[in-house]
Amino acid sequence: MKIVLEVTFRMGGVSYRGHRWEGDALVFEFERLGDAFIQVLSTRKVEEEVERRPSAVVVELKTKEGGKIFEAVNEGGVYRAMEP
Repeated sequence: MKIVLEVTFRMGGVSYRGHRWEGDALVFEFERLGDAFIQVLSTRKVEEEVERRPSAVVVELKTKEGGKIFEAVNEGGVYRAMEP
């Protein structure tokens, strides 16, 4: 099955690194690892084929300062999330 994720980030410079399963939750991994980034909202769309339906879709953003984890919401078949 195809999972479509749209994430809005608060700054540019975000790279998609892949996905993994944690139990029944599907975790999408992103990173922003630099010192200076443009301060503009940026949206990334990712589509992945997976073998089963996830119980939750989670976004993990790794940064130089540590990271953030936030959950996506299913809206009409597309999972959407916004960086807090």
